[in-house]
Amino acid sequence: MADRGASALSLPDDWPDHPDPILALNRMGSFDWDLDTGVMQMDAQAHEIFDVRPDEYDDRPESLGKRVPPGEARRLDTAVSQALKDGSENYGAYFRVRCRDGSLRWTHTQGYIRRDETGRPRRIIGIVRDATRELGDSEARREQAAQADARRRQTNVVQLTTAALAHARTVQDVIDVLKDTHGLTHLGATSLVMGLVEAGRIRLVADGPEGSHVPGTEITRIDEPYPMSEAVRTLSPRFIESPEEFAEHYPQLWQGITGLNITSAAYLPLIVQARPIGGVGLLYSDRRGFSAEERNILVALGSSIAQSLQRAMFYEQEMDLARGLQQAMLPRTIPSVPGADVAVRYRAATIGGSVGRDIGGDWYDLIPLPGGTPSGGGRVGAVIGDVQGHDTHAAAVMGQLRIVLRAYAAEGHPPATVMARASVFLHELDTDRSATCLYAEADLSTGVLQVVRAGHIDPLVRRTDGSCHRVSVPGGLPLGLSAEFGQLDYPVATMELDPGDTLLLCTDGLVEQPGADLDDGMETLAALITAGPGDVRELADRLIDVAEERRGDDDVALLLLRRRALDSPRSGGRLQQHVAPGDPEALSEARRMIRTAVGSWGAQDRADEVELVADEMITNALMHTEGAAVVTLRALTGSERRLRVEVEDSSSALPRRREAGESGVSGRGLLLVETLTDVWGVEARGGGKCVWCEFVVAEEPDPA
Repeated sequence: MADRGASALSLPDDWPDHPDPILALNRMGSFDWDLDTGVMQMDAQAHEIFDVRPDEYDDRPESLGKRVPPGEARRLDTAVSQALKDGSENYGAYFRVRCRDGSLRWTHTQGYIRRDETGRPRRIIGIVRDATRELGDSEARREQAAQADARRRQTNVVQLTTAALAHARTVQDVIDVLKDTHGLTHLGATSLVMGLVEAGRIRLVADGPEGSHVPGTEITRIDEPYPMSEAVRTLSPRFIESPEEFAEHYPQLWQGITGLNITSAAYLPLIVQARPIGGVGLLYSDRRGFSAEERNILVALGSSIAQSLQRAMFYEQEMDLARGLQQAMLPRTIPSVPGADVAVRYRAATIGGSVGRDIGGDWYDLIPLPGGTPSGGGRVGAVIGDVQGHDTHAAAVMGQLRIVLRAYAAEGHPPATVMARASVFLHELDTDRSATCLYAEADLSTGVLQVVRAGHIDPLVRRTDGSCHRVSVPGGLPLGLSAEFGQLDYPVATMELDPGDTLLLCTDGLVEQPGADLDDGMETLAALITAGPGDVRELADRLIDVAEERRGDDDVALLLLRRRALDSPRSGGRLQQHVAPGDPEALSEARRMIRTAVGSWGAQDRADEVELVADEMITNALMHTEGAAVVTLRALTGSERRLRVEVEDSSSALPRRREAGESGVSGRGLLLVETLTDVWGVEARGGGKCVWCEFVVAEEPDPA
């Protein structure tokens, strides 16, 4: 056995070519331990040191159990396990061997750990030697070495735990630090409990491992007979040094933890500024009693935990306040809009660093507007915006700006005016913050959108076939800056949403990625929308999930508005004609188009009224503006059938009623429109306007 062990032994490359004589002369034995198979081969000298015969050892470390007392074996296993875990290249330990005659002698071992390219330990090659002369049988020397080793380990634990706690931001982070391998395992504890003081009671926030929870201890009074309550009440640590002491002083708690084989425990009050904020308990199953030095180390650890816990509690309180402020500033509910499906989402950023930066000034809003019609939907303003900064001040500015912008829109101002007035308000607010914003005013009965942009990213539109594209909208300066520089002109872009189309407004947190161009981010977002679900709520959830996966350092606000398909298909759809000034043929074509459409759509009962009003509107556009007029005729269905006539021109001047006089032949246009139509109105579009009116017509006869 000895010859086979020695010949098979593989030693480090820098060992002598023939180490056996050298080792023997120094009364050293050698071993080679294969950690994968568990085989540990020893040479003849090692057999002598352990006082085992070759036939008593089967190349398994377990065979040495009758020679190494259990306490010595635990200390040796601890030294080896620690070196394997923390990446050490070697270890050394003193232990005692019980000889055949029953006597104990000191032995020393030193191992060299070999690891593979991944750092995983594969083999241990080392020596064992008789250390009797070095240490003798002095119990004091042994205790001194053991205490020094324990002191070193405990000090390392405090240092490691304190360093890890420095990065803890929340109470849960503190708990995780104490329960991971740098905390509970290194502390040597079997179980950990932690409680926080709340209104004269202690509420448990952590206990472990699984199966260690004691029912009825979730919330306890400070004056109850529990060790943590006693530590908190007296502001002094409570050390329990034996199972008997535990059972005698705390029988109620002891009954619940007998299955954990607890032999001792340390309960530490968590004190900050002479005030207890909680307590932590460490329960051990492999030790009895605590030395004075161990007690001092644990008290120091409790102080470090208390400081970290207070920081975490302050952080969570500030974040609750900040998030509460932000939620109060955002709309509590989104109104239902006839003719549209709407989804809104908000995701707060999670930014490492200083407290209070997990909040920003992103917002969304949906504003019901006057002038909606029952023919297919209402009018609504959709807003998305982002105030500069990530703090409570940004959230406060956002709330004020949202309310003001909502008020301007609800008063009926055109989109460009809404944006300009909001910019002036922000500038006069005397803050150093600016804001980007996009405002889209939608008429859901016609699908017409008017969009203004103040330094914000463009909107996107998803069509009914699933395709998605970015809508290029000319923009002005961000809110606040445009007022400061006197550039309050915001161009208005006009577009249409067909039934089933979805408008998407978002802040740049959904688009921007580190190292990526904004255009690339918009393309990526468009691809996500194309591949996403058709339902706006499911699509919104999917986009927010993507933002969560990216863990971006900016907030995300998102608003999706899908124009619903009409309950029944349009009768004849839409007809359009351009009428240039001074072109009588074009004017005649427009009149002919209207006359033909009215007849084909079964609205003969109102044909004269439609033709007369349309002719008046076209004539007014050509007479009082410069450029062409665009005439659009639509057949709308919904709760009732309607014909809608729209006349667009390039003038932003609104029509006004004039007194015609007794013999006047002009000035009666608006009176005529108001008298003959069921509803009419004016909308700002781009650099011009649209005058529109609607006529309720009889239902088409059933073909059957």
